[in-house]
Amino acid sequence: MENNLKPQIVAACRRLLRPVVRLLLKASINWKEFAEISKTVFVDVATAEFGIRGRPTNASRVAMLTGINRHEVSRQRELLKAAEPDTPTYLNAAQRVLSGWHQDPAYLAADGSPVAISESGEAPSFQDLCRRYGGDMPATALLRELRRVRAVGNGPDGSLEAQMRSYIQAEVNPEKLLRAGSVIEDLGDTVVHDLTAPTGAGLRFERRAENSRIDPRDVPAFQQFLEAEGMALLERIDDWLTEHEKLADERGANKRIRLGAGLYHIQNEPSART
Repeated sequence: MENNLKPQIVAACRRLLRPVVRLLLKASINWKEFAEISKTVFVDVATAEFGIRGRPTNASRVAMLTGINRHEVSRQRELLKAAEPDTPTYLNAAQRVLSGWHQDPAYLAADGSPVAISESGEAPSFQDLCRRYGGDMPATALLRELRRVRAVGNGPDGSLEAQMRSYIQAEVNPEKLLRAGSVIEDLGDTVVHDLTAPTGAGLRFERRAENSRIDPRDVPAFQQFLEAEGMALLERIDDWLTEHEKLADERGANKRIRLGAGLYHIQNEPSART
């Protein structure tokens, strides 16, 4: 791909990453953790898809393509051999404070549980905890956030009590997370395929119907319309796929591929950036 397209690719990438980063922040995954994940994926894709004459890419070529040194490429390949790559955790300030409260001997009772503490003053206090573990984040801001997610509450005597060990902003079903990743991957694969396909090659279907001048009060009606019409289309697609699965069985086809289509609801809130 031509280098003079890099600014446009970077701009597109920023838009692509916005919903991903929104999800990461809700799950308390910070940019350092994401950078580590990104590094692993760079090595994985460069190894699997950028080899010469169909062969896996060697470490030197992966290093050249990705800008990651050969030693780190080798380390990332070892991680990829594991079922779940071991991503180092860089705890954010709120999580560090909670971890300190549950691990620092100065903040533990005889049975190992976190003690109730005052909001300010010398140890043990929340102010001291933040001084030890919160970095440059103000103690008042950290306390407000930890109260918001109900990780910290008030004791009967007005002291502060740790109510959770982990700082998690939103509860998300793990199965739904995996499905979300699969949906984004499918859509991304289609868009990138069409962008990079050689001239004259067949493109995959990708279309949108949208309008930026809709009254927000019509959202429920649109949802009902999309549920009915979209589901009807998907059912017809499913019937077609089932028929052709049977046809492949009758033919005794040795090679099989995953084939399908997806529909998704588009909506920007009135105050959201577009």
